Amino acid sequence: MQTKFPHLRQDFAASLVVFLVALPLCVGVAVASGVPAELGLVTGIVGGIVTGLMRGSSLQVSGPAAGLTVLVFEAVNEFGLPALGVIVLAAGLLQLAMGALKLGRWFRAISVSVVEGMLAGIGLVIIAGQLYAAAGMKAPATGLDKIAGLPGAAVEALSSTEAMASLAIGAATIAVMVLWKRLPRKAQTVPGALAAVVLATLAVFAFSLPVATVEVKGLLDSIQPPGLDAFGELANIGILGTIVAFTLIASAESLFSAAAVDRLHDGPRTEYDKELMAQGAGNAVCGALGALPMTAVIVRSSANVHAGARTKASRVLHGVWLLLFAALLPATLALIPIPALAGILVHAGWKLIPFREIAGLWRAHRGEALILVVTAVSIVAVNMFEGVLIGLALSVVKTAWEASHIKLEVIDKGAGPIQAYLSGNATFLRLPKILDNLESLPQDRPIEVDLSGLHHLDHACRTALENWAERHSAPDTEPVRVTSDVS
Repeated sequence: MQTKFPHLRQDFAASLVVFLVALPLCVGVAVASGVPAELGLVTGIVGGIVTGLMRGSSLQVSGPAAGLTVLVFEAVNEFGLPALGVIVLAAGLLQLAMGALKLGRWFRAISVSVVEGMLAGIGLVIIAGQLYAAAGMKAPATGLDKIAGLPGAAVEALSSTEAMASLAIGAATIAVMVLWKRLPRKAQTVPGALAAVVLATLAVFAFSLPVATVEVKGLLDSIQPPGLDAFGELANIGILGTIVAFTLIASAESLFSAAAVDRLHDGPRTEYDKELMAQGAGNAVCGALGALPMTAVIVRSSANVHAGARTKASRVLHGVWLLLFAALLPATLALIPIPALAGILVHAGWKLIPFREIAGLWRAHRGEALILVVTAVSIVAVNMFEGVLIGLALSVVKTAWEASHIKLEVIDKGAGPIQAYLSGNATFLRLPKILDNLESLPQDRPIEVDLSGLHHLDHACRTALENWAERHSAPDTEPVRVTSDVS
């Protein structure tokens, strides 16, 4: 046994740690997404056993992620819970197709500022929404309304004993998670999130606090594979956009997580296309079961690495422990206070906001910092998908602008033609500057425009320069000669 599984002891111990980290997060993400708590466990089980057995990233752990909470909540509200399975299934099939077409590596080309802006926007919406949940209130639908309604919700909470008790549990949960890291290392063997939930549960029962707890439906009752009528929703353009959003965001988050996990250990590197297919297979199974979508989760993955995991056996075993818990102890979920789960997600949302990265970018690359902030604000103000598209569009425009460096050097020896040397990249973005500089040259003398120093000359610039030369070589004017080796 030891020869066949040389790292079984390390992987077994690591799997227990990851299980304890994943359990409250699976339940919390499900409740925050507006679906039965058991569906979060189903996604965690599939992420551990199905995705865990496949090739890709050996130590990365998958499951329901806080980063998709906002998108899932919006999808369930707009299309209904039965349609969620169709959306997740279709997204999984798209991921499988992209992995087969070897598109996984291209996700590394996405601007880091856009990804961090996406996470920051998600974090802000999660925090705002879960503050209402912590007070036992219903959150508004949109991100802006959530944030704008917080002052009024605070006033309302101050006048309600139940709301104050609920907020106290949520705040205490956050405090335990923050302070837990300052305890001796032996105490930290128990994950802070799990300790916070257990302590909150004990406090609610010890003091008989009027706090809402998780509603339990039962594992088998919660699993509802999408019916044929749900597949009819695929004719809806809106649901197709949601599928694309699920696919792109889940894939980007998983592959960026894989890159981060690779920096934490010295084992085999991630095979990005295979990891994308593993995520697709997991999401396809989750969709067929009507469960939440999955991504790789950096919190669980880093816990797995730091706990000493050596092979994929640790993540598979963590899925087995989740399955045993869901099968043998489902009633335990009904004891968990909802504000405790809200506190966990407020803490998770805060960690999604890259405060240090924003400050660093502002000092070194203000354009990238602007993209990050605009992406985050757009997600809060509009929605997840359109916010990411706005960020990507800004990133492309910024890159195109920076790539369009152009330099004009004019040599006028007083006699003979004026020589104008253009170097760099001449694109339509710099065309106004090029023409303004050429128009400012004396028009009563011959001009030679040398384009041989250009690395790139696009069609718009070539056409504009030819028209300018033709116009200034008309009768009664000195000729303009353009020389170029640029294609």
